[in-house]
Amino acid sequence: MNKEIIEKIYSEDLHIASIVRPELSDKGLTFLTEDENFIQVGVWNYEKDKRLETHYHNTFPRESTKTNETVYVVKGTIKCNLYKESGEKISSHTIEQGEMIVQFNGAHEYFIVDDAVVIETKNGPYFGPDKDRTRI
Repeated sequence: MNKEIIEKIYSEDLHIASIVRPELSDKGLTFLTEDENFIQVGVWNYEKDKRLETHYHNTFPRESTKTNETVYVVKGTIKCNLYKESGEKISSHTIEQGEMIVQFNGAHEYFIVDDAVVIETKNGPYFGPDKDRTRI
């Protein structure tokens, strides 16, 4: 199976997650998420000496009603199982070194397959485990 830069995972019509493979990106800036997603993921693929203009991001109210999460595997291999919020399993995915999974909906669990270094990001603010998540 040929891998793509982005593999979108759905349950029925609901976008659950996407697996991102930055090494497969085109030159330049490629955004891989939709504007309405609560977390935005883009890939930079630039050559040496490229300058990105100095800028800052404006402060203004925006509403985020759900936490989205990204997990980037710096080293090693992990397995991510995806579930509906009811607990019904949707699918299982191996995320390898240099790949990222972006969680938009549903539930998830991780297994560390090989010794791993992983970077996790999510939109905030974070209100703590009791308010911010439900274990199933």
